[in-house]
Amino acid sequence: MAVSPIKSIGIIGLRSELDKVINICGSSGCFHPDDPLNFYSDTRGFIPVTDKNPYTEPLAEFTETLNIAGIEPEYVDIHDVIDSNEQVIDRVEALNSELERLIAQKAELNQRIDQCKRSIEETSHFVGMEMDFDKIFSCEFIKANFGRLPRDSYRKLENYKDDPYISFFVCTEDETHYWGVYVTPVNNSEDIDRIFSGLYFEHCDIDGFHGTPEQSVKILESHLEALQKDFDVAQSKLDSYCKYNKTDINRYYTKISELELFSGIKKNAMYYHKSFVLVGWVPADSADELVKKLESIESIECSLTDGKDELKHSPPIKLKNNFFSKPYEFFVDMYGLPCYNEPDPTFFVSLTFTILFGIMFGDVGQGIILSIAGWLMWKFKKMDIGKILIPCGISATLFGFVYGSVFGFEEALDPLYHAIGMSGKPLPVLESATMLVVVAAGIGVFLVLAAMLLNVFSSLKRRDFGRAIFHPSGICGIVFYVSLVAGMLCTLFGIPVMNIWYVLFLIVVPLIFIYLNEMFSKLINGEKNWKPEKWGEFLVQSFFELFETLLSYVTNTMSYLRIGTFVLVHAGMMLVFFTLASLTGEPGSIPYIIMVVFGNAFVIVLEATLVTIQVLRLEYYELFSRFYIGDGRAFQPVRLKKK
Repeated sequence: MAVSPIKSIGIIGLRSELDKVINICGSSGCFHPDDPLNFYSDTRGFIPVTDKNPYTEPLAEFTETLNIAGIEPEYVDIHDVIDSNEQVIDRVEALNSELERLIAQKAELNQRIDQCKRSIEETSHFVGMEMDFDKIFSCEFIKANFGRLPRDSYRKLENYKDDPYISFFVCTEDETHYWGVYVTPVNNSEDIDRIFSGLYFEHCDIDGFHGTPEQSVKILESHLEALQKDFDVAQSKLDSYCKYNKTDINRYYTKISELELFSGIKKNAMYYHKSFVLVGWVPADSADELVKKLESIESIECSLTDGKDELKHSPPIKLKNNFFSKPYEFFVDMYGLPCYNEPDPTFFVSLTFTILFGIMFGDVGQGIILSIAGWLMWKFKKMDIGKILIPCGISATLFGFVYGSVFGFEEALDPLYHAIGMSGKPLPVLESATMLVVVAAGIGVFLVLAAMLLNVFSSLKRRDFGRAIFHPSGICGIVFYVSLVAGMLCTLFGIPVMNIWYVLFLIVVPLIFIYLNEMFSKLINGEKNWKPEKWGEFLVQSFFELFETLLSYVTNTMSYLRIGTFVLVHAGMMLVFFTLASLTGEPGSIPYIIMVVFGNAFVIVLEATLVTIQVLRLEYYELFSRFYIGDGRAFQPVRLKKK
């Protein structure tokens, strides 16, 4: 409902106490650091703190090792960790070292397994050749080369058919290569190897093989089985270590992450001679407690200033809303947070968004389904939009009772209406198109006026009296807009109020002030340069701005006609699906039921998406543009956030 009060805090002390200070500030969970250079007019002698963060490297190495080990660490409670900072680093390095050792063992075995599998695959290509590797490798005058040759290269061997030493014996083949062996005299091996290399011959690594290819494959398979057992043992050791040390891993990961985060506060500090300066922000209700802890350090002095007195430094924003409005902070944050001296629009957004959504998506059954879907989205996926869909679905359900629609069945609630003494549904949609358009226009007028009133309130709160009075959404704009709408309605109903004095004082005069609002605003705000430098250019530019303003009054109001349009579209889409269902079979038949269920699912997904977009557009472009600035920055205290 509002922006939480905040205070700026200035901290000065001896350099030697900086680590203690940042630990207290970080542990508080409510300290938002800022740049001291923005708070002091004379910054001569200020030196940035460039100390290296001693926890960054150990944390990065530990995190990488945990990722490799497949461990996803969690932030846990560490209030009982009493180790010194140096002891924390030592413990983290010990955990990291042991994990790296176990991971290295597993990686080495995995590499040997892969090599063994490749050897089995390559040796299997020579199964069937009647040869003994031991005899071949023991030959003194000949050299055998096992491998594969591309098919194109094999055909090129025809060019060497006159050379008796160049011959390739094929054992197996696949789509791209021939697998086999070529034998060369030792004295000619270099020349022949050069020729085969030019033919893209690829050697197989079969050194150390014994006996026939069949025997080698069996030996390799036995070796692979032994390696796999060793790998399983290594994996078991790693899993056991992680299991039995899970508590320590999480605790010390959390602790070093916290130390690394807190140490990062140093980059916002400045050295000044033998002292340091640190500036930040803290919620008003936590400020005194933090100051008390800081001033318990002998050399530390603190100063507090209310956020309203530090507007030039743009105090960070912490929104404070009730359970109903809080989910809608998601939409406000998407547009931009309010400035510190600007009203929080979250409650206004939550109220208008929920009601408009319900009007445009009115259906009892579909509204209930939408609320359930929103709850599931938040419960299992933590999607912010899910929390918003819950009240929107309830709103759609309530308006569904007004329209008398349950999953598109327009007569389903008739017995209920008759039981409470009503002749029928309160608002038959398809028979009330004209009334829906008129009501939508009325809603538009009401919300545009509400946005203008919010602009006046917001401008007065920011002490921007010129905007509050002369802006198109200020008092002059309200008088012009209300007078014009009221005059048109009275004329429509035969009430003659649009006389010369009405038009002159309630329409023309406010319009003149709006036309010259930039000049009058500067004048009433006490700005010295309120006079335009070039009157001609100022008047021409103001004319086009006035023309755009008049169009905005019309377009902003007409945009709300989409509310009535979407009510009709929603009912019309369901009517289409019921027509299609009746073509597939009789009511109650399986094809009829399938079509009705599909139609409802289709409409829920499509309409919910379209209505959300359209209502959000009304909020941002038709309402926010009239009263909201949204140039605030978020309050982001130094605090570990759960992953």
